[in-house]
Amino acid sequence: MEPEREFNSTLRFSFVGASMYTNYFGLKEKPFSIAPDPRYLYMSERHREALAHLLYGVSSDGCFILLTGDVGTGKTTVGRCFLAQLPDNTDVAFIVNPRLTVLELLETICEEFGIPLDSRQQSVKLCIDKLNIYLLEAHASGRNSALLIDEAQSLSLALLEQLRLLTNLETNQKKLLKIMLLGQSELRHKLKQKEAVQINQRITSRYHLLPLDRTNCFSYILHRLAVAGERQKVFSKNALNRIFLFSGGIPRIINILCDRSLLGTYVDGEYLVSAKVVDKAAREVLGDDSKDGEQAIGKRLWPKIIFAVFAFLFCASGVLYYLDSMTPVLQLPRFQSTEAGNVSNLPVVVPITESVTEEPQDVKTEESETITIIPLEIVE
Repeated sequence: MEPEREFNSTLRFSFVGASMYTNYFGLKEKPFSIAPDPRYLYMSERHREALAHLLYGVSSDGCFILLTGDVGTGKTTVGRCFLAQLPDNTDVAFIVNPRLTVLELLETICEEFGIPLDSRQQSVKLCIDKLNIYLLEAHASGRNSALLIDEAQSLSLALLEQLRLLTNLETNQKKLLKIMLLGQSELRHKLKQKEAVQINQRITSRYHLLPLDRTNCFSYILHRLAVAGERQKVFSKNALNRIFLFSGGIPRIINILCDRSLLGTYVDGEYLVSAKVVDKAAREVLGDDSKDGEQAIGKRLWPKIIFAVFAFLFCASGVLYYLDSMTPVLQLPRFQSTEAGNVSNLPVVVPITESVTEEPQDVKTEESETITIIPLEIVE
Protein backbone atom coordinates (compact mmCIF):
# COMPACT_ATOMS: atom_id res chain seq x y z
CA MET A 1 0.00 0.00 0.00
CA GLU A 2 1.31 3.44 -0.90
CA PRO A 3 2.28 5.62 2.05
CA GLU A 4 -0.09 8.44 2.73
CA ARG A 5 1.31 11.82 1.92
CA GLU A 6 0.04 15.27 1.35
CA PHE A 7 1.10 16.21 -2.13
CA ASN A 8 1.29 19.80 -3.23
CA SER A 9 -0.57 19.95 -6.55
CA THR A 10 1.23 23.13 -7.53
CA LEU A 11 4.55 21.44 -6.89
CA ARG A 12 3.95 18.69 -9.41
CA PHE A 13 4.36 20.98 -12.34
CA SER A 14 6.79 23.54 -10.95
CA PHE A 15 9.85 22.43 -12.83
CA VAL A 16 12.55 24.27 -10.92
CA GLY A 17 15.94 22.89 -11.84
CA ALA A 18 17.20 19.87 -9.96
CA SER A 19 14.56 20.07 -7.23
CA MET A 20 11.59 19.31 -9.52
CA TYR A 21 10.85 16.02 -7.73
CA THR A 22 13.09 16.02 -4.63
CA ASN A 23 10.56 17.77 -2.39
CA TYR A 24 7.74 15.67 -3.83
CA PHE A 25 9.44 12.48 -2.69
CA GLY A 26 10.81 13.98 0.53
CA LEU A 27 14.44 13.96 -0.64
CA LYS A 28 17.20 16.32 0.42
CA GLU A 29 18.86 16.12 -3.00
CA LYS A 30 18.80 14.11 -6.21
CA PRO A 31 19.90 10.59 -5.29
CA PHE A 32 20.81 9.40 -8.77
CA SER A 33 23.23 11.98 -10.08
CA ILE A 34 25.95 10.58 -12.36
CA ALA A 35 28.58 12.75 -10.64
CA PRO A 36 31.18 10.61 -8.81
CA ASP A 37 30.16 11.61 -5.29
CA PRO A 38 31.97 9.39 -2.74
CA ARG A 39 29.04 9.76 -0.29
CA TYR A 40 26.87 7.70 -2.61
CA LEU A 41 29.41 4.94 -3.21
CA TYR A 42 27.67 1.65 -2.51
CA MET A 43 30.26 -0.68 -1.04
CA SER A 44 29.44 -3.94 -2.72
CA GLU A 45 31.96 -6.72 -2.27
CA ARG A 46 33.48 -5.90 -5.66
CA HIS A 47 33.79 -2.18 -4.98
CA ARG A 48 35.26 -2.90 -1.56
CA GLU A 49 37.91 -5.11 -3.13
CA ALA A 50 38.68 -2.48 -5.77
CA LEU A 51 39.19 0.19 -3.11
CA ALA A 52 41.33 -2.18 -1.06
CA HIS A 53 43.61 -2.75 -4.06
CA LEU A 54 44.22 0.99 -4.40
CA LEU A 55 44.82 1.55 -0.69
CA TYR A 56 47.17 -1.40 -0.47
CA GLY A 57 49.01 -0.34 -3.62
CA VAL A 58 49.81 3.14 -2.34
CA SER A 59 51.37 1.70 0.82
CA SER A 60 53.22 -1.21 -0.80
CA ASP A 61 56.46 -1.33 -2.74
CA GLY A 62 54.83 -1.96 -6.12
CA CYS A 63 55.19 0.09 -9.28
CA PHE A 64 51.84 0.04 -11.05
CA ILE A 65 48.35 -0.66 -9.71
CA LEU A 66 45.71 -1.35 -12.36
CA LEU A 67 41.95 -0.92 -11.87
CA THR A 68 39.81 -1.60 -14.94
CA GLY A 69 36.12 -2.06 -15.64
CA ASP A 70 33.42 -1.57 -18.23
CA VAL A 71 31.99 1.87 -18.91
CA GLY A 72 29.93 3.16 -15.97
CA THR A 73 30.84 0.48 -13.43
CA GLY A 74 32.06 3.05 -10.88
CA LYS A 75 35.84 3.24 -11.33
CA THR A 76 35.96 7.02 -10.98
CA THR A 77 33.77 6.95 -7.86
CA VAL A 78 36.09 4.36 -6.32
CA GLY A 79 39.01 6.62 -7.21
CA ARG A 80 37.39 9.62 -5.49
CA CYS A 81 36.68 7.48 -2.43
CA PHE A 82 40.33 6.42 -2.47
CA LEU A 83 41.43 10.06 -2.46
CA ALA A 84 39.19 10.72 0.53
CA GLN A 85 40.77 7.87 2.52
CA LEU A 86 44.43 8.52 1.78
CA PRO A 87 46.88 8.40 4.69
CA ASP A 88 47.99 11.78 5.96
CA ASN A 89 51.57 11.20 4.82
CA THR A 90 50.62 10.63 1.17
CA ASP A 91 50.64 13.20 -1.63
CA VAL A 92 48.75 12.42 -4.84
CA ALA A 93 48.84 13.90 -8.31
CA PHE A 94 45.42 13.27 -9.88
CA ILE A 95 45.07 13.47 -13.68
CA VAL A 96 41.59 13.19 -15.18
CA ASN A 97 42.42 13.89 -18.83
CA PRO A 98 45.47 11.96 -20.02
CA ARG A 99 45.14 12.90 -23.71
CA LEU A 100 48.41 14.81 -23.55
CA THR A 101 51.85 14.85 -25.05
CA VAL A 102 54.76 13.51 -23.04
CA LEU A 103 55.88 17.03 -22.07
CA GLU A 104 52.33 18.09 -21.15
CA LEU A 105 51.94 14.99 -18.97
CA LEU A 106 55.14 15.75 -17.07
CA GLU A 107 54.15 19.39 -16.64
CA THR A 108 50.74 18.35 -15.30
CA ILE A 109 52.34 15.96 -12.80
CA CYS A 110 54.63 18.71 -11.55
CA GLU A 111 51.73 21.14 -11.22
CA GLU A 112 49.70 18.60 -9.22
CA PHE A 113 52.61 18.11 -6.80
CA GLY A 114 53.11 21.88 -6.56
CA ILE A 115 56.52 21.81 -8.20
CA PRO A 116 57.37 25.27 -9.63
CA LEU A 117 58.26 25.32 -13.31
CA ASP A 118 59.86 27.94 -15.47
CA SER A 119 57.42 28.55 -18.30
CA ARG A 120 60.16 29.99 -20.50
CA GLN A 121 62.41 26.94 -20.51
CA GLN A 122 60.57 23.65 -20.52
CA SER A 123 61.79 20.26 -21.59
CA VAL A 124 61.20 16.64 -20.72
CA LYS A 125 64.57 16.41 -19.00
CA LEU A 126 63.98 19.53 -16.90
CA CYS A 127 60.60 18.27 -15.71
CA ILE A 128 61.99 14.84 -14.79
CA ASP A 129 64.93 16.39 -12.91
CA LYS A 130 62.64 18.63 -10.84
CA LEU A 131 60.26 15.74 -10.21
CA ASN A 132 63.14 13.54 -9.05
CA ILE A 133 64.35 16.21 -6.61
CA TYR A 134 60.84 16.61 -5.22
CA LEU A 135 60.35 12.85 -4.73
CA LEU A 136 63.70 12.47 -2.95
CA GLU A 137 62.87 15.32 -0.56
CA ALA A 138 59.42 13.85 0.11
CA HIS A 139 60.94 10.44 0.83
CA ALA A 140 63.49 11.97 3.18
CA SER A 141 60.68 13.65 5.15
CA GLY A 142 58.74 10.37 5.43
CA ARG A 143 56.07 11.12 2.85
CA ASN A 144 54.76 8.91 0.04
CA SER A 145 54.00 10.12 -3.46
CA ALA A 146 51.45 8.61 -5.83
CA LEU A 147 50.14 9.35 -9.30
CA LEU A 148 46.48 8.53 -10.05
CA ILE A 149 45.39 8.64 -13.70
CA ASP A 150 41.71 8.29 -14.60
CA GLU A 151 40.53 7.35 -18.11
CA ALA A 152 43.90 5.65 -18.57
CA GLN A 153 42.69 3.82 -21.68
CA SER A 154 43.38 7.11 -23.50
CA LEU A 155 47.11 6.90 -22.77
CA SER A 156 49.22 6.39 -25.86
CA LEU A 157 52.02 3.85 -25.94
CA ALA A 158 54.52 6.74 -25.77
CA LEU A 159 52.92 8.01 -22.56
CA LEU A 160 52.85 4.51 -21.07
CA GLU A 161 56.55 4.17 -21.79
CA GLN A 162 57.25 7.52 -20.13
CA LEU A 163 55.30 6.41 -17.05
CA ARG A 164 57.41 3.27 -16.93
CA LEU A 165 60.54 5.39 -16.95
CA LEU A 166 59.22 7.43 -14.03
CA THR A 167 59.17 4.27 -11.91
CA ASN A 168 62.97 4.22 -12.28
CA LEU A 169 63.06 7.17 -9.87
CA GLU A 170 63.95 5.16 -6.78
CA THR A 171 66.32 4.60 -3.91
CA ASN A 172 68.09 1.36 -3.11
CA GLN A 173 65.17 0.27 -0.96
CA LYS A 174 62.03 1.90 -2.36
CA LYS A 175 60.25 3.20 -5.44
CA LEU A 176 59.68 6.92 -5.10
CA LEU A 177 56.48 7.09 -7.17
CA LYS A 178 53.47 4.75 -7.16
CA ILE A 179 51.33 4.92 -10.30
CA MET A 180 47.66 3.88 -10.32
CA LEU A 181 45.82 3.52 -13.61
CA LEU A 182 42.02 3.59 -13.78
CA GLY A 183 40.64 2.70 -17.18
CA GLN A 184 38.13 0.85 -19.29
CA SER A 185 38.53 -2.73 -20.47
CA GLU A 186 40.43 -1.67 -23.59
CA LEU A 187 43.33 -0.66 -21.34
CA ARG A 188 43.94 -4.33 -20.55
CA HIS A 189 44.08 -5.13 -24.27
CA LYS A 190 46.47 -2.24 -24.88
CA LEU A 191 48.84 -3.49 -22.17
CA LYS A 192 48.94 -6.92 -23.85
CA GLN A 193 50.57 -5.44 -26.94
CA LYS A 194 54.18 -6.26 -27.61
CA GLU A 195 55.22 -2.61 -27.23
CA ALA A 196 53.82 -2.50 -23.67
CA VAL A 197 55.36 -5.70 -22.39
CA GLN A 198 57.77 -3.92 -20.02
CA ILE A 199 55.11 -1.88 -18.27
CA ASN A 200 52.81 -4.91 -18.20
CA GLN A 201 55.46 -6.82 -16.25
CA ARG A 202 55.69 -4.04 -13.67
CA ILE A 203 52.01 -4.15 -12.73
CA THR A 204 51.97 -5.59 -9.22
CA SER A 205 48.21 -5.44 -8.58
CA ARG A 206 45.27 -5.83 -10.98
CA TYR A 207 41.53 -5.71 -10.41
CA HIS A 208 38.67 -5.72 -12.91
CA LEU A 209 35.42 -4.19 -11.66
CA LEU A 210 32.31 -6.06 -12.85
CA PRO A 211 28.69 -4.82 -13.00
CA LEU A 212 26.38 -5.38 -10.04
CA ASP A 213 24.33 -8.54 -9.75
CA ARG A 214 20.57 -8.44 -9.15
CA THR A 215 20.75 -8.38 -5.33
CA ASN A 216 23.41 -5.67 -5.21
CA CYS A 217 21.55 -3.66 -7.85
CA PHE A 218 18.48 -3.48 -5.59
CA SER A 219 20.63 -2.65 -2.56
CA TYR A 220 22.45 0.02 -4.58
CA ILE A 221 19.18 1.80 -5.41
CA LEU A 222 17.93 1.66 -1.82
CA HIS A 223 21.32 2.85 -0.55
CA ARG A 224 21.30 5.96 -2.71
CA LEU A 225 17.72 6.76 -1.73
CA ALA A 226 18.63 6.41 1.95
CA VAL A 227 21.63 8.74 1.57
CA ALA A 228 19.34 11.30 -0.05
CA GLY A 229 16.92 11.07 2.89
CA GLU A 230 14.24 8.67 1.61
CA ARG A 231 13.56 5.56 3.69
CA GLN A 232 10.15 4.54 2.35
CA LYS A 233 9.34 2.29 -0.56
CA VAL A 234 9.58 4.25 -3.81
CA PHE A 235 10.26 1.56 -6.44
CA SER A 236 7.98 -1.43 -6.85
CA LYS A 237 9.53 -4.87 -7.07
CA ASN A 238 8.66 -5.15 -10.77
CA ALA A 239 10.21 -1.74 -11.39
CA LEU A 240 13.45 -2.84 -9.70
CA ASN A 241 13.56 -5.97 -11.83
CA ARG A 242 13.08 -3.95 -15.02
CA ILE A 243 15.83 -1.51 -14.02
CA PHE A 244 18.26 -4.37 -13.50
CA LEU A 245 17.39 -6.00 -16.81
CA PHE A 246 17.68 -2.75 -18.78
CA SER A 247 20.90 -1.61 -17.06
CA GLY A 248 22.71 -4.93 -16.88
CA GLY A 249 23.87 -3.92 -13.39
CA ILE A 250 25.94 -0.93 -14.61
CA PRO A 251 25.64 1.81 -11.95
CA ARG A 252 25.68 4.74 -14.37
CA ILE A 253 22.74 3.37 -16.38
CA ILE A 254 20.95 2.52 -13.13
CA ASN A 255 21.29 6.17 -12.06
CA ILE A 256 19.96 7.48 -15.37
CA LEU A 257 16.98 5.10 -15.40
CA CYS A 258 16.09 5.77 -11.75
CA ASP A 259 16.34 9.53 -12.17
CA ARG A 260 14.07 9.52 -15.24
CA SER A 261 11.66 7.07 -13.60
CA LEU A 262 11.29 9.30 -10.54
CA LEU A 263 10.65 12.25 -12.81
CA GLY A 264 8.00 10.32 -14.78
CA THR A 265 6.28 9.17 -11.59
CA TYR A 266 6.30 12.73 -10.28
CA VAL A 267 4.73 14.08 -13.49
CA ASP A 268 2.03 11.38 -13.35
CA GLY A 269 1.18 12.40 -9.80
CA GLU A 270 1.99 8.95 -8.44
CA TYR A 271 4.30 7.94 -5.63
CA LEU A 272 5.30 4.33 -6.34
CA VAL A 273 7.47 3.85 -9.43
CA SER A 274 5.94 1.15 -11.63
CA ALA A 275 7.43 -1.13 -14.27
CA LYS A 276 5.47 0.77 -16.94
CA VAL A 277 7.20 4.02 -16.00
CA VAL A 278 10.60 2.30 -16.11
CA ASP A 279 9.87 0.96 -19.60
CA LYS A 280 8.99 4.46 -20.77
CA ALA A 281 12.12 5.89 -19.15
CA ALA A 282 14.26 3.24 -20.86
CA ARG A 283 12.86 4.16 -24.28
CA GLU A 284 13.58 7.84 -23.61
CA VAL A 285 17.14 7.57 -22.29
CA LEU A 286 18.43 4.42 -23.97
CA GLY A 287 16.75 4.72 -27.36
CA ASP A 288 17.45 1.69 -29.52
CA ASP A 289 19.41 0.10 -26.67
CA SER A 290 16.13 -0.35 -24.80
CA LYS A 291 15.06 -2.83 -27.48
CA ASP A 292 18.13 -4.89 -26.65
CA GLY A 293 17.02 -4.80 -23.03
CA GLU A 294 13.52 -5.93 -23.96
CA GLN A 295 14.98 -8.77 -26.01
CA ALA A 296 17.17 -9.71 -23.07
CA ILE A 297 14.08 -9.76 -20.87
CA GLY A 298 12.35 -12.07 -23.34
CA LYS A 299 15.38 -14.34 -23.52
CA ARG A 300 15.44 -14.57 -19.74
CA LEU A 301 11.73 -15.26 -19.46
CA TRP A 302 11.48 -18.01 -22.08
CA PRO A 303 13.74 -20.49 -20.25
CA LYS A 304 11.67 -19.95 -17.10
CA ILE A 305 8.44 -20.57 -19.00
CA ILE A 306 9.81 -23.71 -20.63
CA PHE A 307 11.12 -24.96 -17.30
CA ALA A 308 7.74 -24.33 -15.67
CA VAL A 309 5.95 -26.29 -18.42
CA PHE A 310 8.31 -29.25 -18.12
CA ALA A 311 8.05 -29.16 -14.34
CA PHE A 312 4.24 -29.22 -14.58
CA LEU A 313 4.30 -32.15 -17.01
CA PHE A 314 6.76 -34.04 -14.85
CA CYS A 315 4.66 -33.54 -11.72
CA ALA A 316 1.48 -34.51 -13.58
CA SER A 317 3.04 -37.73 -14.88
CA GLY A 318 4.25 -38.53 -11.36
CA VAL A 319 0.76 -38.06 -9.95
CA LEU A 320 -0.78 -40.26 -12.64
CA TYR A 321 1.81 -42.97 -12.04
CA TYR A 322 1.10 -42.88 -8.30
CA LEU A 323 -2.65 -43.15 -8.80
CA ASP A 324 -2.18 -46.01 -11.24
CA SER A 325 0.04 -47.89 -8.81
CA MET A 326 -2.60 -47.57 -6.09
CA THR A 327 -5.35 -49.22 -8.23
CA PRO A 328 -6.02 -52.86 -7.02
CA VAL A 329 -5.21 -55.56 -9.54
CA LEU A 330 -7.95 -58.24 -9.87
CA GLN A 331 -6.75 -61.60 -11.14
CA LEU A 332 -9.66 -63.55 -12.61
CA PRO A 333 -9.53 -67.24 -13.67
CA ARG A 334 -9.10 -67.79 -17.34
CA PHE A 335 -11.62 -70.05 -19.13
CA GLN A 336 -11.87 -71.22 -22.65
CA SER A 337 -13.99 -69.00 -24.77
CA THR A 338 -17.58 -70.11 -25.32
CA GLU A 339 -20.11 -69.12 -27.80
CA ALA A 340 -22.27 -66.19 -26.90
CA GLY A 341 -25.47 -67.24 -25.24
CA ASN A 342 -24.32 -70.82 -24.44
CA VAL A 343 -24.23 -70.36 -20.72
CA SER A 344 -24.88 -73.99 -19.95
CA ASN A 345 -21.41 -74.94 -21.26
CA LEU A 346 -19.63 -72.74 -18.68
CA PRO A 347 -17.76 -74.82 -16.11
CA VAL A 348 -19.05 -74.76 -12.58
CA VAL A 349 -16.55 -74.97 -9.76
CA VAL A 350 -17.93 -77.04 -6.88
CA PRO A 351 -15.97 -77.08 -3.64
CA ILE A 352 -14.85 -80.55 -2.58
CA THR A 353 -15.45 -81.29 1.07
CA GLU A 354 -14.80 -85.02 1.23
CA SER A 355 -12.72 -87.66 -0.47
CA VAL A 356 -14.16 -89.03 -3.69
CA THR A 357 -13.42 -92.45 -5.13
CA GLU A 358 -14.96 -93.62 -8.35
CA GLU A 359 -14.51 -96.65 -10.51
CA PRO A 360 -12.88 -96.26 -13.86
CA GLN A 361 -15.42 -95.59 -16.58
CA ASP A 362 -15.23 -96.40 -20.24
CA VAL A 363 -16.18 -93.61 -22.58
CA LYS A 364 -16.82 -94.25 -26.21
CA THR A 365 -15.97 -91.73 -28.85
CA GLU A 366 -17.68 -91.32 -32.21
CA GLU A 367 -15.13 -93.68 -33.80
CA SER A 368 -16.07 -96.37 -31.23
CA GLU A 369 -12.63 -96.22 -29.64
CA THR A 370 -12.65 -96.96 -25.97
CA ILE A 371 -10.91 -94.51 -23.69
CA THR A 372 -10.49 -95.37 -20.07
CA ILE A 373 -10.88 -92.48 -17.65
CA ILE A 374 -9.28 -93.07 -14.29
CA PRO A 375 -10.63 -90.68 -11.68
CA LEU A 376 -8.17 -89.03 -9.32
CA GLU A 377 -8.41 -89.75 -5.67
CA ILE A 378 -8.59 -86.45 -3.88
CA VAL A 379 -8.04 -86.61 -0.21
CA GLU A 380 -9.28 -83.70 1.88
